[in-house]
Amino acid sequence: MIRPALLSLALVALALPGAARAQDPLDGSCARGVGPKLYVNVTGLKDRGGRLKLELYPGNEADFLKDDRTIKAEGKQMRRIWAATPASGAVTLCIRAPGAGQWALLFTHDRDGKNKFNFWQDGAGFPSNQRLGRSRPKVRQALVNVPANGGQITVRAQYLKGLGGFGPLD
Repeated sequence: MIRPALLSLALVALALPGAARAQDPLDGSCARGVGPKLYVNVTGLKDRGGRLKLELYPGNEADFLKDDRTIKAEGKQMRRIWAATPASGAVTLCIRAPGAGQWALLFTHDRDGKNKFNFWQDGAGFPSNQRLGRSRPKVRQALVNVPANGGQITVRAQYLKGLGGFGPLD
């Protein structure tokens, strides 16, 4: 059940014009905000259902895949974007990095739309495009250098493939 105070706050926030709303510091939208743009071409999607997500973490093992609230509380930066999965055609997502430099990028395909990674259904990918297998990904697989003038990379989606763990579909 939604508490009345939370519902009221949400409705007020939605009623404000876009410029009056504070930008979420995690919002890496290329449509607004500052920072170099990173275009991510995604290949190998299992299907066109659900949503796609990109997250940029600080480029070190200690912060990689850490909860966003913890990263914010520690005064560090990360970015996130969500996008609808296009019905057809090439898939290119854009995320703004907090600044130029080395970041760790995670791509996920949230096929069931529940905003929680479903190991059995959802897909993931990293800039190295190495087969993920069964172990937790290492930051070295996710590192990407984002130049001050932006850049472009390709990430291949991977899904659970039996006992072998995660891998590309083809």
